[in-house]
Amino acid sequence: MNTFKVSVQETSNNAIVKFETNHFITQHQSFEFNNIDEAKASPLAQQLFYLPFVKKVYISGNFIAVERYAIVEWNDVQDEVAEQIEAYLNDGGIAVEDTAAPKKVPVTVYAESTPNPSVMKFVANKKIVRALFEFTSIDEAKLSPLATELFHFPFVKSVFLDENYVSITKYDIAEWQDITVELREFIRTYIENGKEIVAPEAAETLQKSETQLDSKYDALDDTSKEIINILEEYVKPAVASDGGNIQFIAYDADTKNVSVLLQGACSGCPSSTYTLKSGIENMLKEMMPGKVAMVEAING
Repeated sequence: MNTFKVSVQETSNNAIVKFETNHFITQHQSFEFNNIDEAKASPLAQQLFYLPFVKKVYISGNFIAVERYAIVEWNDVQDEVAEQIEAYLNDGGIAVEDTAAPKKVPVTVYAESTPNPSVMKFVANKKIVRALFEFTSIDEAKLSPLATELFHFPFVKSVFLDENYVSITKYDIAEWQDITVELREFIRTYIENGKEIVAPEAAETLQKSETQLDSKYDALDDTSKEIINILEEYVKPAVASDGGNIQFIAYDADTKNVSVLLQGACSGCPSSTYTLKSGIENMLKEMMPGKVAMVEAING
């Protein structure tokens, strides 16, 4: 069973706080409740309305947003509310009943080309996964119903999922101009219908949960940690905007060689493999003088 952790996120409206969960609590659907009567289909929202300062509850994907009345400040109560939500979910409490009517939030998906001519990025207006996943065959995709369905298209070679987008690598048999609209509409409808993107246990099974990643990081030597931090801060945001990812694999202290894995649009891209390798290599040599001799880029 998933263990829930809840973190407090401020919003631009100081009356509203978001309580973010480390697992999805709805199938990408959104629900809004203005009072305890409206919340009949959400035992979690009903619990929250017992708190006298709760004005409105909004549940969507992996968060609960709560609007307060002015009788309290969030700073005084937000930690207790987070603990209450966490305890409720870990006790097997239901966030929203299957019978609840979701608030219709139109799902939009747009297609964006990437530096890799074989890869197209399909970006949604909502978060679809909490961890990063790459599947290069239908066998690998067992833990992702969305990826499994995408592999039924004969021209889909691999599927990469991150935060709010899907990067698809195609075989040469098809041209993007002939398949983009079909894929975009398929992904949009799939998300809008609240279908499962990845199985709840996927992150844990594939060693991608936050706890597992943290313990892997803690076990590394200081140089490897420094390399990861540089990649996270300076490289990952740029490659993510191109529909890809770069992942640290290993550092050899004797040869001073760094191995990284290129995923999504970065994988197999004629230009990005060289650009990333040389760009990262130069950056690491400059920021970590004497510690890095070479970067080896492996395609995912």
